[in-house]
Amino acid sequence: MDVSLKPIGEQVVVITGASSGIGRVTAKELAKHDARVVLAARNEHDLASAVTEIRDQGGRAVCQVCDVSDPAQVDALGDRAVREFGTIDTWVNNAGVGLYGRCTEVPIADMRRQFDVNYWGQVHGMLTAVKHLRQHGGAIVNVASALADRAIPLQGNYCATKHAIKAFTDSLRMELEADGVPISVTLVKPGSIDTPLFQKAKTFMGVEPRPIPPVYAPDVVAEVILHAAQHAVRDVIVGGMGKIVSVGEKTSPRLTDKYMERSSLESQKGETAASAERPANLYSPLPQDGGEGGGFSGRVRKWSAYTEAALHPRVGMGVLAGAGVTLAAAARIVRRRRGSIVRGGSPESGARRKLTSDGQPPESSR
Repeated sequence: MDVSLKPIGEQVVVITGASSGIGRVTAKELAKHDARVVLAARNEHDLASAVTEIRDQGGRAVCQVCDVSDPAQVDALGDRAVREFGTIDTWVNNAGVGLYGRCTEVPIADMRRQFDVNYWGQVHGMLTAVKHLRQHGGAIVNVASALADRAIPLQGNYCATKHAIKAFTDSLRMELEADGVPISVTLVKPGSIDTPLFQKAKTFMGVEPRPIPPVYAPDVVAEVILHAAQHAVRDVIVGGMGKIVSVGEKTSPRLTDKYMERSSLESQKGETAASAERPANLYSPLPQDGGEGGGFSGRVRKWSAYTEAALHPRVGMGVLAGAGVTLAAAARIVRRRRGSIVRGGSPESGARRKLTSDGQPPESSR
């Protein structure tokens, strides 16, 4: 089924989780391209500041306080967009909260709340979007994670929410297509992104969480979201590491288990002590959402060769070669890790060199 999508400059776009991180960056980028944007989140102060920034630069935007775990509030968000701008063309489900700890140590109540926001929040958004887009068509863009394809330790419940989002997204896409409904449904799967999610996450690790390198700027995800709003694509992984992880899960899942056990348990832990009682946004917003970036102290990549190749497969041999390097690295990792694990050695040091490949040199430090 062919789905015709408008250019960004002619669209009205609703985006949740828009007070910080990926959502805020994407909203500003949409407005720069002349889209009319409806920003939603729980933090009224930071939403208003984002709208002010957009308007100061000549953009058109309004905001709506919305807890996506409440379907009535999500429906009200859709109604607000139509009242303000007359229609909705793209709906971006981006809101999410972090929760770190071993599966046996995180309280069930916290797990349920994370599902309410991360999973049910996106389901509510999808269902509301379909009601508004069914007749005239448009795009639904769901921001999940590379962890929708592959679970890792210390984020078991987060990974479960992202796997669930992927499943519901895939089912909805098939049903709409079978019924001839002209709605594009895209799943965006970012790798590690430099956003304030980590500082706001609830942690049971005893320390502050941190993203696993390589880490990308939220602008890389924003570019993918803008592309998906204008082109009917099924799914897009953001960052070459996400592709490597996905390949590892499909080709050597048990080997990937072993690598994750040896590397990701420590790489997600920062150096600053933190208790489960420190302020977090799991149940309610913090006074400040943290802005666009997360303040990651290492190198933050502004570009991904693999993602560029996935979005624009004909743009040039250089980008495609970068994507080839990523996939070749994945194959080398599988071979090297198989040998290391069989011999009983630690795969971590070699993996740090190979796993950072995204068509760019590895980082000199962590």
